[in-house]
Amino acid sequence: MPLPLVVSLGDPAGIGAEVVAKSWERRESRALPPFFVVGEIAALSAVWNGPVEEIATPAEAESCFRRALPVLSVGDRCRVQPGSPDGDGARSALDALELAVGLTRSGAAAAIVTGPVSKAQLYKIGFVHPGQTEFVAERCGIAAGKVAMMLAGPSLRTVPVTTHLPLADVPGALSADLIIGKGRTVIRGLRRQFGIARPRLAVAGLNPHAGEDGALGREDIEIIAPAVERLRREEEADVTGPLAADSMFHARARAGYDAALCMYHDQALIPLKALHFDEGVNITLGLPIVRTSPDHGTAFDIAGRDRADPAAMMAAIEMAASCAARMAAG
Repeated sequence: MPLPLVVSLGDPAGIGAEVVAKSWERRESRALPPFFVVGEIAALSAVWNGPVEEIATPAEAESCFRRALPVLSVGDRCRVQPGSPDGDGARSALDALELAVGLTRSGAAAAIVTGPVSKAQLYKIGFVHPGQTEFVAERCGIAAGKVAMMLAGPSLRTVPVTTHLPLADVPGALSADLIIGKGRTVIRGLRRQFGIARPRLAVAGLNPHAGEDGALGREDIEIIAPAVERLRREEEADVTGPLAADSMFHARARAGYDAALCMYHDQALIPLKALHFDEGVNITLGLPIVRTSPDHGTAFDIAGRDRADPAAMMAAIEMAASCAARMAAG
């Protein structure tokens, strides 16, 4: 990588510091590229006795990466107690995220990996975005509707068309235009960030058995099928669907597509987490920069107990590096 990656630490009371530190410890065995942390040094020292080196600029990260974990501090303003989140920690997490996005947008870092945050704590300090995905999109000047949240593991990539909605609200939120917009973002992201020249996109139906020819609901016929036809016609991609979701995720089915476009949150996340719970990566498609994140939360219940598995953080770092390299190559 010509530039280091930047990792925003997330909530200092969560497991972000632990999984980042463990990732650095395994940097050689996993051949991880140089990265530096933006966040509270106190969050690292609360859970780890390893070497930390404070840096003033991203350019200093590569030279010290082999001997210490480089950290660009946001000020160490809060008292860190693993497992006990508070408003000061939320402000620290938001400051780290803001700075990390700015460094990546300015070209000082190759890509950003975001650590887990507590939305509940962020909302208490005035955070108005549904999550980090929408925050990063806004800071990049991209409308939230133009990005897509992809969950990726070694054998499966899924994208939900709707995300954090009550299940009862999903049918009313779906439209052909929404599905087409998400589908285009996914197809173009598979090309730009994953190097797939002709992506294969499988589109899930909404209802059981994809509606059973209308017997179990009309949305698959009236909304999803027309969207699939337009994507097939207008994009240079192999688009299939609507497909019965209950038969899309076994091994033979997964071999037939590069990503699955799902209609709602759990339809996308349950199969991904069932298959790749400890190594799933959240990557935002449609941005001018690369942003990934481990597909897990703050896990306050185990923070500070040396029980957090760094596999997803390492996978997020690896994916960020490979996607950034492909985008840089054009």
